[in-house]
Amino acid sequence: MIHGRSVLVVLPAYNAERTLERTNSEIPRDVVDEVILVDDASQDSTVEVSHSLGLPTFVHARNLGYGGNQKTCYTQALMRDADIVVMMHPDYQYEPRLVPAMASLIALGVYDVVLGSRIIGKGARLGGMPLYKYVANRGLTLAQNILLREKLSEYHTGCRAFSRRILETLPLAANSDDFVFDNQMLAQALFFGFRVGEVSCPTRYLPDSSSINFWRSVRYGAGVLLTSVRYRLARMGVGKPRIFDAAGPRLGTEFMKGRVI
Repeated sequence: MIHGRSVLVVLPAYNAERTLERTNSEIPRDVVDEVILVDDASQDSTVEVSHSLGLPTFVHARNLGYGGNQKTCYTQALMRDADIVVMMHPDYQYEPRLVPAMASLIALGVYDVVLGSRIIGKGARLGGMPLYKYVANRGLTLAQNILLREKLSEYHTGCRAFSRRILETLPLAANSDDFVFDNQMLAQALFFGFRVGEVSCPTRYLPDSSSINFWRSVRYGAGVLLTSVRYRLARMGVGKPRIFDAAGPRLGTEFMKGRVI
């Protein structure tokens, strides 16, 4: 708990058996009230490792995709009455010890969303980010900053903190179940006027770290650009995409009905 507000960490997992224990061991339990894991039908022993660590574990009976995993993560966090929710990939690529800093910025009312940026400073390349990923990250971020008229250092990190209000307000159930979910969620937060901040996050690209293949990366990049264009058009009053509709479907208890877990 930080400044009287409960902190919950969600781990959206898929085939994370080799890195889950390391990630979990570095999450600061003096400020984190609970850590939960949602397994997206892994083909390895992720669930068994999670149980051995004593983590509340929710298992999809079939693979719903990275976005579908996060939808379950945030719905479970809301159902557990969390005030601040930190999402972190359990592949040990990001720095779990940043959780208190990120959660504090939300607890103190400075920001509604805090991103752990790999780009601020020199952490990305020093941590082993492949050059092509770095170039793609910078190119996509530049395009998004132009279209969204923002000045973020990156939009693609897997280390993020959210206030409960964000999760209750955004029409997250309208988002993709694929990797572009992350980007849609951030675009929604900006569209609806929430405050987004960043902290520098060291990164580690290790053999056990997860990574999507080239063609899925291309599809993700196309989805990112489409989301940004739709954002700009919505700002101009040209149409109302479902993901930017204030009356769009939200997460919550009703959303869990019909989820395959």
